[in-house]
Amino acid sequence: MTFRKTLGTIALGVALALPALADENPAIEQRQGQFKLYVHNFGLMGGMVQGRMDYDADMAQTAADNLFHLTRHDQSRLWPEGTDSMSVDGTRASPEIWDNLDDFVMKFTALQDAAANLQDVTGDGLDEMRAGFGPVGQACQACHEDYRDEAS
Repeated sequence: MTFRKTLGTIALGVALALPALADENPAIEQRQGQFKLYVHNFGLMGGMVQGRMDYDADMAQTAADNLFHLTRHDQSRLWPEGTDSMSVDGTRASPEIWDNLDDFVMKFTALQDAAANLQDVTGDGLDEMRAGFGPVGQACQACHEDYRDEAS
């Protein structure tokens, strides 16, 4: 094998290994990405609910539909043990999640139910969306209070 081929083989091996080396906990990045999508869609509706932007039934319905589907996404691979704030940097996931997994799942189920209700009422008008919006925020807050650590 020539030096050039050897160097090319080494370079290819390093290039293929870099993503794995740079991201030792892809589940953390992936679940944070999912939460950013929650915030994007919930925040859009929040702007309407709070009067910071005009109510747009189509835009609101799309955001509610997105939120509903995001809460239905299989998250089983996003929460491996050892990806909590005491084990790794870069996450606010409390270790209590894994100690109280049944309660964590129950709180997530409440979010799913609230998102389904919000999806059902959002296109009916601002007042209806407002009524469905509060329970989604309450479901988020209930989980954050118990299972999200403060930012360091």
